Amino acid sequence: MLIPDIDAFEERAAIAQYDGGLSREAAEDLAAQQQGFRGREHYWGWLADYVVTRKLP
Repeated sequence: MLIPDIDAFEERAAIAQYDGGLSREAAEDLAAQQQGFRGREHYWGWLADYVVTRKLP
């Protein structure tokens, strides 16, 4: 089961964006993939579903 680590996601995305020169979208894709998600849309979708249902998928 995938459970996102929001702090790690934000930190990795920021590092990839600012130090790696990636766009915000590419940096978020990379950070999400490092946690096992397909990309940022899958990551943010998972979090949105969790907020609405208040239970793990």
